[in-house]
Amino acid sequence: MSLWKRFFSTDKKAELDSGLQRTRDNLWSRLGKLFTGKSTIDEDLLDQLEEALVSADVGIDTTVEILQRLQEKAANQRYRNSHELQQLLEQAVLSLLPPVADNWEPFTIPANQRPYVILVVGVNGVGKTTTIGKLAYQYKQAGYQVMLGAADTFRAAAVDQLTIWSQRAGVPLVKQGMGADPSAVAFDTVQSAMAKNMDVVIIDTAGRLHNKKHLMEELGKIKRVIGKKLPGAPHEILLILDGSTGQNALEQARQFMAVTEITGLVVTKLDGTAKGGVVLAISHQCQVPIRYIGLGEKITDLQPFDPTSFVHSLFDHQPIP
Repeated sequence: MSLWKRFFSTDKKAELDSGLQRTRDNLWSRLGKLFTGKSTIDEDLLDQLEEALVSADVGIDTTVEILQRLQEKAANQRYRNSHELQQLLEQAVLSLLPPVADNWEPFTIPANQRPYVILVVGVNGVGKTTTIGKLAYQYKQAGYQVMLGAADTFRAAAVDQLTIWSQRAGVPLVKQGMGADPSAVAFDTVQSAMAKNMDVVIIDTAGRLHNKKHLMEELGKIKRVIGKKLPGAPHEILLILDGSTGQNALEQARQFMAVTEITGLVVTKLDGTAKGGVVLAISHQCQVPIRYIGLGEKITDLQPFDPTSFVHSLFDHQPIP
């Protein structure tokens, strides 16, 4: 069974549906009555649909684009009932989102890139350390040897938290004392991983965004020292975003993308919010692939992001009478 099939099995679909329940309930508290008995897309429907999408933090720009595409699809494809209208809405949303790259598989690394180095960035409080622990566990479950690096040396709690997660995932951790040079920790981690024939290296970084210049310099130094030890590394730079913050998550993505190259995104805490629509805004406006989404606190509660499965889960509902 491929990893994609495993992650979108019946059990995993149920987890996705459960994780998006609050957002879906918020949407359908508005969409249920709105779609009932509709056979044409009129101004009233568009106005109320706009309000429903904005309430789920899809955002104005992305919402406007969705409505335009929905109108175009409805003009070309007649629909007979609310279920078909829902399908047209899903198609309109999916047409905005970048597809998953054909050559990307979740929790899989290229055969010729070992150790595969992942640098993780994001502000404090978004679930960065938790996500690293979940990533480590999933890569280990996929059969890889994984090592973590605690390069967020400005917060003692960050190192302590990562220590706990490394123990939960059952993977080794490289760390130094608080205040140590982050790039030195990153270098030591990669060096140790190479000596021990590790497959995957995941490195935590400081979660500060108050000084863009300092952030850019710090991340730049980490990338340089890693690259000197292992040409081509880091191979992935993941930005962690807290989905429960809605449009603030989109703004954080823009700020980080302005100062460093981001190759993938992880959106966390979707199970505890009615603002899960922000995933659509982030995917549409950033055009950087969302790699994973966080749907809970358990170590297994990290799913690959598949746009089709996500959109269907978001808008799927019990049939409307």
